[in-house]
Amino acid sequence: MAYTTQLAAALSGATQRQLSHWRRDSGAGPVLVPEISASPPRVLYSFRDLLALRTCVFLCRTVSLQRVRKAIDNLRNLGEYEHLSRYRLVSDGDTVMLVDADAVTDLVRKPGQGVLVVMSDVLEPFAVREGVVVPNLFHPRRHLEIDPETRGGEPVVAGTRVPYDLVAGLVRDGVPPEQVRDYYPDVSTEAARDATDFALYVDSYSQPRRGTSAA
Repeated sequence: MAYTTQLAAALSGATQRQLSHWRRDSGAGPVLVPEISASPPRVLYSFRDLLALRTCVFLCRTVSLQRVRKAIDNLRNLGEYEHLSRYRLVSDGDTVMLVDADAVTDLVRKPGQGVLVVMSDVLEPFAVREGVVVPNLFHPRRHLEIDPETRGGEPVVAGTRVPYDLVAGLVRDGVPPEQVRDYYPDVSTEAARDATDFALYVDSYSQPRRGTSAA
C-alpha cells in the first residue's frame, strides 16, 4: 500500500503542509523522506513512514520541531541509521529520548546519556490540534482496521478486505448504510457508518485551496 499525502496526514496527524516541510532539507536535514516516492505530484508514503510520522507528530505536541530534528540528527550520530520507524522515541516535555530493550538514552540535552522515562503509546489516539484527534493507527474506527498484511495496509472494514473508501463512496452516492450489505454482504450498517465517518475525517486533511490558510 502506498499512502497519498492526504491519507498519510490523516493517519499521522500532520498537515499536508507540514509533510511537505518535513521532506525538505532545511539545513539540519529532512525529518522524513518518503521511502516510496518523494517527488511531486506523486508523493507516496509507506506504512513504516506512517509510524515514523506519527511519532514525530506525537513528539511535537510537547517539544519543538527543532528538538525533534536535533534528536534525529543525534540518533544518526550514535550510529543508528535504520528507518525511523524502527526506533521508539518519547519525550518528557523537555527532551527526546530513545527507548530500547536495555536502556533509555537522551538524544537532545545530553546525547547518549541514560535516563528514566514514563512510556506513552503513539499507536493510541491522541489530540494534535483543537478539535482534532488522530485515531488509533490499527483501528481508526471501531469497525475499521489497518493491517500491513491486508491489502498492504489500506484501511478496510474489520474482518474483510473491503476498502473503507469504496463503502464510503456508496453512501455518498446515496446508498443508505443499511443497504450497503446488498453490495458487500460482510459490511454491517455500523461498519458502513464508520467508513463514511472516517472518510469525512480524511477529507478534513485535504490541501487548502490557494489563498486559504493551512490547517
